[in-house]
Amino acid sequence: MHIEFRHLRTIKAIHECGGLARAADQLNITQSALSHQIKGLEDQAGVELFLRRSKPMKLSAAGLRLLRLAEQILPQVEAMQEEFSSLRAGRTGRMHIAIECHACFEWLFPVLEAFRKSWSDVDVDIRPGLAFDALPALQKEEVDLVVSSDPENLPGVEFIELFDYQAVFVAASSHPLAEKPFIDAEDFRGQTLITYPVERTRLDLFSQLLIPARVEPATIRQVELTAVILLLVASNRGISVLPDWVVREVKYNSDYVTRPLTKDGITRSLYAAVRSDDLEKPFVQELVKLARTEARKLQLQ
Repeated sequence: MHIEFRHLRTIKAIHECGGLARAADQLNITQSALSHQIKGLEDQAGVELFLRRSKPMKLSAAGLRLLRLAEQILPQVEAMQEEFSSLRAGRTGRMHIAIECHACFEWLFPVLEAFRKSWSDVDVDIRPGLAFDALPALQKEEVDLVVSSDPENLPGVEFIELFDYQAVFVAASSHPLAEKPFIDAEDFRGQTLITYPVERTRLDLFSQLLIPARVEPATIRQVELTAVILLLVASNRGISVLPDWVVREVKYNSDYVTRPLTKDGITRSLYAAVRSDDLEKPFVQELVKLARTEARKLQLQ
């Protein structure tokens, strides 16, 4: 037996309307065409689907079985059609984000909270991009956006600049380096450096300053949480370098001092890497817009 969606819609319409004429109007077909369709369906089934002598027109036992099938399947089909329509209109989709910047979690959460309120139908997830190769995963469509400070020339990938930031030296106010107006590479020699638990080549301090100067701290202590890093720094257990948006609250705390790295400072850019084919999706554009807006808020504080 070959059952089509139109057959299920026909059974449901006749049951709801109680007759062929009103059902035909609801389905926007002629009564003759509707009768022909019912006859063809009954010929396939080998049984009558309607009790024709009853008024209003009622379903037979076999017809009721088909109605239950229609009531089960048609809502799923309509939901799927609505989902496809939303996908075409850019109202729904998937936004799985990988972060190659450990400190970015603290900046990104307010962005995602604002995004969630306007785009609740978009499936959002976050993965620490330092735990795997995030950019190849982007090309393979395993993730949809990568937050990175290291743009590359990759086929099918666009790097959208979000904002600039400075890597900032942080120490206890009683630390000897607190007296300096800025911090050079040599100042890290012999110090206990507190960092996030990532490869040193992924840290701005090493890639932009210490590795080129061939300077090695005495000890490197890795800590997962920013709050714990700042607690250790305030206790004079070591020094650290963090993005300026992380230290915005400690600038005015007497337990800490913040200083630029080098006389001119070290400025870096943060990017959103997305597949070129996704650039026109409205929710991708909105996330980028919110990211830039949140960055401006942080820079004004």
